[in-house]
Amino acid sequence: MLFSNHESAKYRLVPEQSELLSEFRIADHEWDALRVPIDLAFFFRSSTAQRVLAFYPSPAGATESLLSLAAWEALVADNPWLTELTPDVEALLVNRVEGAREYYRVPIDRCYELVGLIRAHWRGMSGGPEAWSAIHEFFARLKPSSGAPAFRLHA
Repeated sequence: MLFSNHESAKYRLVPEQSELLSEFRIADHEWDALRVPIDLAFFFRSSTAQRVLAFYPSPAGATESLLSLAAWEALVADNPWLTELTPDVEALLVNRVEGAREYYRVPIDRCYELVGLIRAHWRGMSGGPEAWSAIHEFFARLKPSSGAPAFRLHA
């Protein structure tokens, strides 16, 4: 009873399954309108802030990007399922690195796992081969797996 997906609940169930969104579409100019300075980002609805927040992983940790809410609303108009993301525990994770166009519905802890990988492995200005290898391996693990979404409890 402590865990609920109701927005006012103190604790929430965090989904376990990641989903590759093969039907998700966003044009390059729409991406640019979101004002995210790099090609990796995650977006989630914060119940505390009462709006969608955008973050990108960096060697310094998760860095908030000033999200254009008008651009976000346009994206939602083209992808209405975005309104179904459970606040605080589910995110849209975007990978546009090196020409990739991958979009995932993920548990929020996956986003912070990526942030941790980058913090742990990044070297110099460009990250170095170890960091990029860790990033590529992270996204390879997110590829679709069979079975229905499962849930696990987080305290």
